[in-house]
Amino acid sequence: MRMALVIARPEDQCSTVRAGGCVIGGRRIVLIAGPCAVESWEQMLSLALVLKETGVGILRGGAWKPRTSPYSFQGLGREGLEILAEAGRAAGLPVVTEVTDVRDLDLVMEHAAMLQVGSRNMQNFVLLREIGRSRHPVLLKRGMSATIEEWLMAA
Repeated sequence: MRMALVIARPEDQCSTVRAGGCVIGGRRIVLIAGPCAVESWEQMLSLALVLKETGVGILRGGAWKPRTSPYSFQGLGREGLEILAEAGRAAGLPVVTEVTDVRDLDLVMEHAAMLQVGSRNMQNFVLLREIGRSRHPVLLKRGMSATIEEWLMAA
């Protein structure tokens, strides 16, 4: 019974989700592309324009970068999010970025059409509950050692 929310039913098999102006699901494949980390306005704008030309439907980029080492590049944060959003607007693409901290959720929702939960946060249930209250579609990455059932339960 606890799997009832994630079991596919015939009427659900062609469901769709809207992220900005992009419809995901049904019979159409939507490509999501972009860099691991947003590094500059020039990088994002040039990439966004090329991706739009090649048929990509959603622009992705990491504004916050959780790393194993606290001394590694952690991303541009708010500045990176604003660069990503502006590049998406300039290219006519909705954007998705990872939410790594519940305190940044409102800010990310202002700029992104879709929220991403990275594999490190797949079982961060405080973050998942708050994201679940939003009306944004969610790209949920599977945790590195998570079972399929654990991944589905996180959804």
